Amino acid sequence: MASIKPLGDRVVVKPEPAEEKTASGLFIPDTAKEKPQRGTVVAVGPGKVENGNKIEMTVSEGDTVLYGKYSGTEITMDGDDVLIMRESDILGIVND
Repeated sequence: MASIKPLGDRVVVKPEPAEEKTASGLFIPDTAKEKPQRGTVVAVGPGKVENGNKIEMTVSEGDTVLYGKYSGTEITMDGDDVLIMRESDILGIVND
């Protein structure tokens, strides 16, 4: 994948693939699949400056995160779909 360095408090997230079938084994057609709300952080910006103080980023590369359904901007890099979003769009870090 090409390298991208997000600016400010932005992060690049690679969404997990959408579910292919239900728990009971039924296959879900493409038109009925829900947008993923979970992904892996692949790049992190340096943080933001607010009132003269630098605020460090909470997430780091490799973290699995939950984010809002319509968060971020979708882009394609080297055939992979990724999202660029602000750290505030991330709802939480998943501890597996």
